[in-house]
Amino acid sequence: MTEQPQQPPQPGYGYPQPPGYPAGAPPQGAPQGGFAAPGGYPQGGYPPGGYAGPGGYPPPPGTYTGDPHAPYGYDPYGRPYSDKSKIVAGVLQLTLGTLGVGRFYMGSVGIGLAQLFTCGGFGIWALIDGIMLLVSDSQTDGQGRILRG
Repeated sequence: MTEQPQQPPQPGYGYPQPPGYPAGAPPQGAPQGGFAAPGGYPQGGYPPGGYAGPGGYPPPPGTYTGDPHAPYGYDPYGRPYSDKSKIVAGVLQLTLGTLGVGRFYMGSVGIGLAQLFTCGGFGIWALIDGIMLLVSDSQTDGQGRILRG
C-alpha cells in the first residue's frame, strides 16, 4: 500500500486570510473592532450610543411624534401614517364598493365618483379594489399618507 503525501492544513470557515499576514492578525487599515467585510462595511455591530432618540431607540411605528404633518407617526420607511385605516377602507370597499364608499372614506373623491357612476365597474372593480386595500402596504389616502394597518 502506498502512503498518501502530507497535505497542508485546509483553512477553516469564512474568507481566506490575505497573503502576507499571520493568521488572526487584522490587515493594515482595518477598522477597530474587527475585519472589514467584503463590501467594505465594518464588523462589530452598531456604533456606541445607538440611535439618537430618547432612550437610544427610535419610537415604535404608529406612535405620536409631535410632528403636525405626521400625527400618527412614520412607518419603517419614513413615510407618514394616515388617520385612516386600511382595514376599514377595505371592508367598506368590499361591502359598499359599488357605491365607492371605501374610496370616499380614503379621500379619493375622483375614484369614488367613478365607482359610483359605474356601479364599481359592475362589481369587479370594487371587489379587486377592496382586496388590494386589505393586502397592500402601500395604499395612500387623499393626502398621500400611508394607511394604517
